[in-house]
Amino acid sequence: MNFKKLLKPLAAGILIASPLLHAELAYVSNEKDDTISIIDLKSLEVVETLNVGERPRGILFSKDYTKLYICASDSDTVQIMDLATKQIIGELPSGEDPEQFALHPNDRHLYISNEDDALVTIVDTQTSEVLAQIDVGVEPEGMAVSPDGKIAVNTSETTNMVHWIDTTTYELIDNTLVDQRPRHVEFSTDSKILWASSEIGGTVSVIDVETRKIFKKLTFEIKGVHPDRVQPVGIRLSDDGKYAFVALGPANHVAVVNAKTYEVEDYILVGRRVWHMDFNADQTKLLTTNGISGDVSVIDISKMKAVKSIKVGRYPWGVKVKP
Repeated sequence: MNFKKLLKPLAAGILIASPLLHAELAYVSNEKDDTISIIDLKSLEVVETLNVGERPRGILFSKDYTKLYICASDSDTVQIMDLATKQIIGELPSGEDPEQFALHPNDRHLYISNEDDALVTIVDTQTSEVLAQIDVGVEPEGMAVSPDGKIAVNTSETTNMVHWIDTTTYELIDNTLVDQRPRHVEFSTDSKILWASSEIGGTVSVIDVETRKIFKKLTFEIKGVHPDRVQPVGIRLSDDGKYAFVALGPANHVAVVNAKTYEVEDYILVGRRVWHMDFNADQTKLLTTNGISGDVSVIDISKMKAVKSIKVGRYPWGVKVKP
């Protein structure tokens, strides 16, 4: 028997299958369909659609990428999906109407904004124990934990504030007034700077974390777009510290901001009602969720241009990439 002839097809099969096993996947929450769309970032096609709880919005991975946490807002719970089986394996006591959340660097404590209750709920993801509930402003939305794990930040849409929480004591330690309807917050990788978007105010506040004071406020002007339609929501910062990308909602553009000079360098046209964004692993691509057009735009960072539109479910909201 010629074993070499038998081994060649097997080896070829392994070589062909291997890239597929390691393909990057983007998970997209579709809030009107109660589903998660999975996009293969090699083929740039939807490869699977999963049913989840009602009105999924915020989504994020555990640090080891074995679990996906899902804010099922109208189900008043945070669902836990096992990514190996793609099955919901548990729920966390999130409080009412969870919308956004953030995972502490310890991979254990989940900070959840409860829009209807004006609370931030902190849950231990291993024991499902509620560690604390912290009173914040009216309609809390954005949520972030600093990379150094010392501070958690929440935004309240109606009170127009950024709320600062000590992650050791679970106490509210300060508030920073920002412009109308703050939606999303993002820390720099060194935990020294916080970016906060204000949807109705049309601005992004850049805040010094140590003093908790605004030192720069960004505004946006797009030729041919009425100022009322410029509504900043999602923010993503590149790991190299060069860029901040700001999703501008019904303006249907993403702003490209120089993260060192705080100047707007460009605007990228994407789908209708752009919400949130995430990079692929090497940050050569940026994906945006476009609620009204029901698609995901793929931005080529080298070209600063959207190169692909991928149809997903109705009203895509959150997106996270699994390397």
